[in-house]
Amino acid sequence: MIPPVLPTYNRAPLSFVSGAGSWLVAQDGGRYLDLGAGIAVNALGHAHPDLVAALTEQASRLWHVSNLYRIPEQERLAEALVDATFADTVFFTNSGTEAAELAIKMARKFWYEQGQPERVEILTFEGAFHGRSTGAIAAAGSEKMVKGFGPLMPGFTQLKWGDHDALRAALTDRVAAVMIEPVQGEGGIRVLPDQCLRGLRQLCDETGALLILDEVQCGMGRTGRLFAHEWAGVAPDILMVAKGIGGGFPLGAVLANERAASGMVAGTHGSTYGGNSLACAVGATVMEIVSDPAFLAAVNRKAALMRQHLEGLVAVHPAIFEDVRGQGLMLGLKCRVAPAEMVQAGYAEHLLTVPAADNVLRLLPALTISEDEIIEATARLDRAATRLEGRG
Repeated sequence: MIPPVLPTYNRAPLSFVSGAGSWLVAQDGGRYLDLGAGIAVNALGHAHPDLVAALTEQASRLWHVSNLYRIPEQERLAEALVDATFADTVFFTNSGTEAAELAIKMARKFWYEQGQPERVEILTFEGAFHGRSTGAIAAAGSEKMVKGFGPLMPGFTQLKWGDHDALRAALTDRVAAVMIEPVQGEGGIRVLPDQCLRGLRQLCDETGALLILDEVQCGMGRTGRLFAHEWAGVAPDILMVAKGIGGGFPLGAVLANERAASGMVAGTHGSTYGGNSLACAVGATVMEIVSDPAFLAAVNRKAALMRQHLEGLVAVHPAIFEDVRGQGLMLGLKCRVAPAEMVQAGYAEHLLTVPAADNVLRLLPALTISEDEIIEATARLDRAATRLEGRG
């Protein structure tokens, strides 16, 4: 018998009833230290008082009217994003997957309007994750994502991560855009070096291809800058955002410069729920907090402390861990055991982590995690690793 909830997830046997900051409370009353933050969604932790206030105040007035009308909360968030970034315009979605779909459409429509409708190819990279829609899985191209879901949307070429010669060869006059994550999340917390991102920007400028950056997981303060590409001192043409922008409320966005967005006129795209009053009231509050330079400076201080403690863990448990990777509070422990085993061992220590590809354990705490909580998290990781060593 199939269960009422479609069984597409291998869920942990845990159910949570409440949360505050970096802590979750299970049905049995157990308190868990959360280093997953809903897969980098709860940027400000659970039940942040400012988000609760924004949600409650807006919910008491107006939830949704659709994009048939102007939405003041949407305009306020769009203006904040434009003021703080490279972007000239913003379209709001409900998720990162929807942001990916619009980014693909926007790039192809741009070249159509430029009189080059043959420029439809989008270059992507091995290990990428851009969502679960048919377009997004075609972009990623991995067998795990696409098997059984054909025929796939055409027009994508996947390149090996870090193969600069292959990238140069693939950037022909049929390429509409290059789409890449500055830090791969699902792919194993792989950071694109600043010089590579700068080189990619230069190649796109030389060939005319648009640069699409997917910062669904690494954006909104996660790496210690508002967006990860800022570390390299470059700007994309199109930027995909979601997860942390809503602080737990479903919200995504596509940011673009005027040139890249020029083909997206009235009627070319839409969303019933995207950017509604409730979502954008919450998002505007998240943006106000996360874009504060003092907040980002604190993220960087905490990130340095956490990396230091994690490197100590690697030294103490060489049979379990290989190294530490990542940027800001988007960190990964490269494991010598299956990451799922560390996740399970963490449950026994009331610690929540997230597995990823390339044998990596993802650590994506709330950006508001305290220094004491970082030290406590490291102690629990230490005990979890000791459990696995004792099993052998």
